[in-house]
Amino acid sequence: MTLLIDFLGCKVNSYEVEAVGETFLKNGFSFFDKAKDEEPDVIILNTCAVTQTSVTKDRKTIKRYRKEYPKAVLVVMGCYAQFDYKNISENLDADIVIGTSNRSKIYDLVIDFLKNHKKVFLNDENNTIKKYENISLTKTYLTTRAYVKIQDGCNNFCSYCLIPYIRGRSRSREKADILKEISSLISNGTKEIVLTGIDMSSYGLDLETKETFSDLIESILVENPSLYRLRISSLEISQIDDKFLELLAKYSNLANHLHIPLQSGSEEIVKRMNRKYDIDGFVAKISKIREIRPDISITTDVIVGFPGESEENFLETYNFCQKINFSKIHVFPYSIRSGTVAAKFKDQINPSIKKERVNRLLALSNKLEYEYTSRFFDQDIEFLFEDYVKEIKGYRGHSSNYLECLVASGDNLENKTKIVHFTKDNFKYF
Repeated sequence: MTLLIDFLGCKVNSYEVEAVGETFLKNGFSFFDKAKDEEPDVIILNTCAVTQTSVTKDRKTIKRYRKEYPKAVLVVMGCYAQFDYKNISENLDADIVIGTSNRSKIYDLVIDFLKNHKKVFLNDENNTIKKYENISLTKTYLTTRAYVKIQDGCNNFCSYCLIPYIRGRSRSREKADILKEISSLISNGTKEIVLTGIDMSSYGLDLETKETFSDLIESILVENPSLYRLRISSLEISQIDDKFLELLAKYSNLANHLHIPLQSGSEEIVKRMNRKYDIDGFVAKISKIREIRPDISITTDVIVGFPGESEENFLETYNFCQKINFSKIHVFPYSIRSGTVAAKFKDQINPSIKKERVNRLLALSNKLEYEYTSRFFDQDIEFLFEDYVKEIKGYRGHSSNYLECLVASGDNLENKTKIVHFTKDNFKYF
């Protein structure tokens, strides 16, 4: 029996579908190989619903898999499946639809379906799940670096976001389970661990031990001295406490790159978004980080065209991004999500204005990215290589500060480190 796994959206989705897939591998399945296998027996797709564009991609992908592999058992899970499960089952012809819980039941549901061919959808409509659902990995399958999920759900209720309604309230994973998984991954050859979650800033608040995010980072680094690199996928500015700063100063294998979502640099818009920080506090924390790691890469997310965003508000964000000197800005046009507070705001921004502002901020991002990257030209830098790139007959890798490098090589560099003389010719720039 063969299995095809795929995901759309965030690193959490990548982790979840790999963890579910591993259960199948342990029970005799093998991964689908298009060159050898005619059709997979089972397809598992983890979906995203963060924007309307994400939902459109979900639908297209479900339709494509159903058309391309009509005999396969099609399992759709994740955020989009949570709120549109009936449509996915009835109109998109999925066989098993799971929301944002019950992932640990997928293997058994598939086996039952193979016997009785009765469609199934499991959905916790009211998000009543109070405890973290512990699925885990022992090795990586989709990427060389290993994502480790430490938390699910969100308590923040930013006014533009559906995620708290789809994934429910924040639930932390027990530290012992996280450490066990990381130890297993390292034993199986993983060099880079990436911690991920929906809202890692709330990690530990629901645990009896009141373990903080920084406490967890310290335990991982202390108990796994052989770990080559620990990276954090994304963290809110509120997570950067004094202990975290101490860990940045002490542990060189804590990656020299932090992704800290901003969303807006306008105090007025930040308040309308219901974001939990103030602009001056954001600047102060970034300054402390750079005192410890002067050459650190700090990237961010920004939402453009939020309801009520004037040209003045946008310029505040634009100028703030310049002031902080981010090394890259991931720019998203605001997307109306029915059911959120912001969807009810009457002062929605014209799509053409959104597009123009997105382009201006992307141009700034390109400029900042090149300026940051070019600081490291003509230096010898160590990269961890991840995957083969057919176009160059070589490999793609990242440094600790997330510089991306392409190196032609007849040797297999996957999951290997190599010092490279970094130049304009071997860096990848978008």
